[in-house]
Amino acid sequence: MKRLYLPIILLSLISLIACGGSNDEPEPNPEPTPTVTAPTVTSTSPANGAADVAVGNVSVSVTYDKDINVASDASLQPVVSGGTLSGSASRSGKVLSFNINCPNYETKVSVTLPKGLVGVKGALADEYSFSFTTVKKPESPNASIAAAPVAATTDAAKKLYTFFRENYGQKVVSSVMANVAWNISLAEKVKTLTGKYPAMNCYDFIHIQVPDGNGWIDYSDTKPVTEWAQAGGIVQLMWHFNVPKSETTTVEKNGSGVTCSPSETTFKASNALKQGTWENKYFYEQMDRVIAVLLKLQDAGIAATWRPFHEAAGNAIAKQQASWTKAWFWWGYDGPETFKQLWQAMFDYFKQKGVNNLIWIWTTQNYNGNSSNYNQDNNWYPGDNYCDMVARDLYGWTAQQNVQEFTEIQTTYPNKMIVLGECGWDGSDKTGKPQGLISDCWNLGAKWGHFMVWYDGNAGNSTSTMVADAWWKDAMQNANVITRDQVQL
Repeated sequence: MKRLYLPIILLSLISLIACGGSNDEPEPNPEPTPTVTAPTVTSTSPANGAADVAVGNVSVSVTYDKDINVASDASLQPVVSGGTLSGSASRSGKVLSFNINCPNYETKVSVTLPKGLVGVKGALADEYSFSFTTVKKPESPNASIAAAPVAATTDAAKKLYTFFRENYGQKVVSSVMANVAWNISLAEKVKTLTGKYPAMNCYDFIHIQVPDGNGWIDYSDTKPVTEWAQAGGIVQLMWHFNVPKSETTTVEKNGSGVTCSPSETTFKASNALKQGTWENKYFYEQMDRVIAVLLKLQDAGIAATWRPFHEAAGNAIAKQQASWTKAWFWWGYDGPETFKQLWQAMFDYFKQKGVNNLIWIWTTQNYNGNSSNYNQDNNWYPGDNYCDMVARDLYGWTAQQNVQEFTEIQTTYPNKMIVLGECGWDGSDKTGKPQGLISDCWNLGAKWGHFMVWYDGNAGNSTSTMVADAWWKDAMQNANVITRDQVQL
């Protein structure tokens, strides 16, 4: 009986071995690990091969097909030729961003993103290169500019216009704002600091509505202007056109009762053009007061640049409208069509009254430095036949931003001289963002026809203006800046 069981036991052992009882049997293959793919570029801005990129500070973005990481190694940065990398590259989601300073016209700017700069966990993006070219250099800035002013006919005005035109693109004329209105006190301070007077002094008719005999300002006394002109200076005039706060408001001798702000007055710009309204009566009365002074200057052989109704668009050109996106002066509050009618009405009335000694300047408020949020104000332009120069007011803007503004405005108005109507720091005191140095602006391509620095009685500097003493010293020592002693009319 025992021999009968032996074959059965042997067969059972063989069966156990055949069924995997041994620890040497390999485990089944695991699921394959997914392969991590490196991110690839889908687009760039400026686009690869773009040939019309504005000179100045260019914002570059490179978009990948997935969210990316950027190397922590600070030495890994985009490699640039034809320009200069400004700062470091950063990323947001799928986009790598950085800035390149491109100061030269018609220059190919090549960008290489080295391998290792961008990647995802487990995979690095391959090296990637692209390029773009800056815009062609404009023709000589005065090539397309009219040889004569649009309205001025006096010999003095023709000579002044020719002086600006011949120097445009070659040198920039210096200027400073008067302390409030009708004096040269700040020009004297600039002279004390730098040894030279600005070429121009800007006077403001801001208090022209104050009754005669007010005891503190007399516009009929043109001595502050004529003496400046006789000393070789250029006269610059502007007008903060104040209006009464209401039809029944009395304008006091101390200047109270008036405003420029549309939120503080019932004065409507559209009514200023309608006969029989109190606004129309006041509009023409105040123009007559200004005209009387202008004719005295004209009789004295003095011409001037003239910048009325400045910054008309204000914030009204914001793409996203809100309660604050309005014109900040009454002359722009009723919109571009009314504004242009106001401008043309003044232009025609001055001519009718015999004022022929003015070089007319319109001030654009285009916000091109923030084109994603603001439109250009082209529809506020009064027309080629109504102005000689186009100005821009910039406060706290870098030299690169000056270049961008100048280039875009010159491109938009190629037959006009482009000037820096006002400038200074951005802020209520000297701690605000500083204005780019004129030497840097000029060297990078912002070849303004003139600049005018605004005043600030609380500046705490030597000149009581909205730039540092070093700014004035840089400007007045620059070979490309015209000072009063260099004016030849």
